[in-house]
Parts: sequence; C-alpha cells; structure tokens
Amino acid sequence: MDASGTELADRVRALLGADGIEERRMFGSRAFLHGGKILVGARKGGVLLLRVEAEHAAELLLRPGVSRARMGGRSMSTNWLDVAPEVLADDAELVVWLDIAREDLPTD
Repeated sequence: MDASGTELADRVRALLGADGIEERRMFGSRAFLHGGKILVGARKGGVLLLRVEAEHAAELLLRPGVSRARMGGRSMSTNWLDVAPEVLADDAELVVWLDIAREDLPTD
C-alpha cells in the first residue's frame, strides 16, 4: 500500500476505535472488519473501499467521487464501492462514510 492508503488507514483506525474492530491486510489494502465481516478498506491512493447493501449502492453511486469498486481490472459486485480521496478530505466526511458502512453491515 502507498503513503496515502496508509494515511487513510490511520484515520479510519482512529475514528472506528478498537471496540469490536479487527484489522487485516487483504487484497493489497487494510481491511477493517466487524463481526468477521469487512466494514471498509483503505486502498492504494487513499481510496476507501466501502461495503453496502446493493439497494443502497445505486443511490450512493449518484454522489460525486463514488464508483463501483474494481479489483484486478474487474468490477466487484454491486455491494462494493470506492470513495475517492477528495471526498474524504476531512474526518467529518469520512465519519459519514464509516456510518453508512456500519448501517449496511450484514447481520447474518
């Protein structure tokens, strides 16, 4: 991972806290899991990987700086979005995206 991805991981770690959050290296990024399920990931370039419900993804894709996540040249399922670093410029905005991920975390 590059410096901007590491910086984003540091911000995510600080904002999520340690309560129930597990951090792992996955797919060239730092993944943050809750209950064994990926909540978000800090990716190369400072991109936030976000897991959401498919129905919610369509609405979120209309926001600037949000796109369907890609890995290895392929689009991931509709549950995965990339949020561009310019959208995450301050911690208040990052918290909004972390809250979205928490709300959409699968419970099964």
